[in-house]
Amino acid sequence: MSLFDADDEVESVLFVHREISVYRVPPMESMDGYKAAEWGLENPLWKGRIRVIEKESSGVVILLEDGQTGAPFARAPYSDQSTVQPVLDSSRYFVLRVQDPNTGSKAYIGIGFTDRAESFDFSGCLASVLIKDLMVIVIDVALQDYIKRKNAPAKLEEAATTSTAPKVDYSLKEGQTFRINIPGKKTSGTSSPAPAQSSASTSSGGPIPLLPPPPGGLRK
Repeated sequence: MSLFDADDEVESVLFVHREISVYRVPPMESMDGYKAAEWGLENPLWKGRIRVIEKESSGVVILLEDGQTGAPFARAPYSDQSTVQPVLDSSRYFVLRVQDPNTGSKAYIGIGFTDRAESFDFSGCLASVLIKDLMVIVIDVALQDYIKRKNAPAKLEEAATTSTAPKVDYSLKEGQTFRINIPGKKTSGTSSPAPAQSSASTSSGGPIPLLPPPPGGLRK
């Protein structure tokens, strides 16, 4: 479907100016940028209308059209700042990268506004498009980060319940026993040695009575 075919898709007009001039752009002589003074401004290649429109299917597109009939002259899909470059020596002139909708081939042309205020409005329109696209990217990244953080606890719980690590069975099987050694105590099955009995005991286990001292044991 051509951009210029009639259809039911909603078209938003972001900018329109009834007359601009188009110029051939010679090869850039300096890496600093283009200069409008090198274009032969007294002999424009074409004059017509410029529109900046937005469609859901094609995005933002800059259209150069005949001011009377609306016949298309050139179009430039606006994807980034390289599509439209300001010149070094004037605020009213720009280098536009146009693209053939059938072959996809690209070329660079110069465009110029007669009024400086209109050129500022054109630049502001393109800047708002870039800001809008940037905000969409920022919001999308923030939303994806929020979803990841929200789903993180659920994923951890799922990973814990579906763990493939083998389970260890600590229960005692039939016939199995175990022994616990407590430091400082003897294990079961042994007895402590009986304390040695005093030598002052009878064979029956009773104490030996002590005899009183002999009568003559005390002398005056």
